[in-house]
Amino acid sequence: MIKAAIMGGSGCRAGELVRLIINHPDVNLLWAYSLSHAGAAISDIHRGLVGECDMTFTDKAVLDGVDVLFSCLPQGKLREFLNSVPVDDNLRIIDITGDFRHDGIDSGFTYGLPELNRKALVRGATKASTPSPAVHAAALGLLPLAKNLLLNTPIEITGVTASTDSSLGNNFVNEISDAMTALQTDFSAPITMDIRRGGFTRGTAVTIKTAITISPESIRRLFEEFYDDHNFTFIVDRPVDILDVANTNKALIYIDKENDILTISTVIDNIVKGSSGNAIHCMNLLFGLHERTGLNLKASAY
Repeated sequence: MIKAAIMGGSGCRAGELVRLIINHPDVNLLWAYSLSHAGAAISDIHRGLVGECDMTFTDKAVLDGVDVLFSCLPQGKLREFLNSVPVDDNLRIIDITGDFRHDGIDSGFTYGLPELNRKALVRGATKASTPSPAVHAAALGLLPLAKNLLLNTPIEITGVTASTDSSLGNNFVNEISDAMTALQTDFSAPITMDIRRGGFTRGTAVTIKTAITISPESIRRLFEEFYDDHNFTFIVDRPVDILDVANTNKALIYIDKENDILTISTVIDNIVKGSSGNAIHCMNLLFGLHERTGLNLKASAY
């Protein structure tokens, strides 16, 4: 069994992580750290876990025996922690809140977007820093175009994300540009990105507009080929809705084209696919597990 621990255990992403870990067939949760709730029952804070988790929060982060450490700490705190304690080279670390998101591979952290970096995560990586939820959603709509060197005109990204999403302050444009450059090395198209909070608790929806001359059929084929061997991203023939992906690790993409303007709509659950579910996905890859393990989750739409 993989032995897991969570730093910063009281937020909504940590609650989702606990739920996913305790239902994962190959992982055992050793502890969840929270200074503000030390000694309190985890299910008193994350009330959906009543009857499923009888653990309490701890205020001692003991890494002995831990195989993978998830960080849901406020930004800057994981970096402080790692600078203050000895860390075994074999410890896997998954940074959810972005301390190492912009540091690049020199930091030892792989950018945890499996649809872009699955090979790197499988082949020797020990640390991952997951994308911002809005960037994750937008990147999924752009990666197939970048792979085929088709991002050469201005890109306009708009969207709405749940009120629980704390990542609006991140530098989205730089993060998107870095991800696209990994596939299209000469990428320099100007990007505007406007993501706003919605009055709902789960989900991120983005709409991407850019000019492209190839046919809608060709674009659809490029997307289907790119995501053919990925387990969580699907191209659909109808407008997408956040309810279609709520509580799952899935992403849905809808493609439309009028004249030369391509419109790509993507929806994800910001807490699962955009955060904690993606962290579990990265963990599965780091440990050589099938990427769907522990992530066959029930959608809430009907």
